Amino acid sequence: MGNVKKMGWKRFSQNNKAGILTLLMIMISVYALAQDGNTGIQAADTQVRGYFKSGVKLMYAVGALVGLIGAVKVYQKWNSGDQDTSKVASAWFGSCIFLVVVASIITAFFAVS
Repeated sequence: MGNVKKMGWKRFSQNNKAGILTLLMIMISVYALAQDGNTGIQAADTQVRGYFKSGVKLMYAVGALVGLIGAVKVYQKWNSGDQDTSKVASAWFGSCIFLVVVASIITAFFAVS
């Protein structure tokens, strides 16, 4: 029973005490500097909205590029006399329309002007 009195703060060495105190101080400082969840979400929302217009313009540019490539492919097939020109034209035209519609829907859905 004499060993029970020795347990407690005294059983730690000087290095262990310093380590525990250091860890405690780090935990307190991290807690004090922690950012509110709403603040972080609002900052992310602001950053995404800042890049949104550039992303929509990029989608329109990719749609235009796909349209030009599709037009060249359809023209080549048409000049070579292939019978499936309308199928290729509708596929390329559909992909261009899809990119434009997706960009417009995303803009409307997120209410970014």
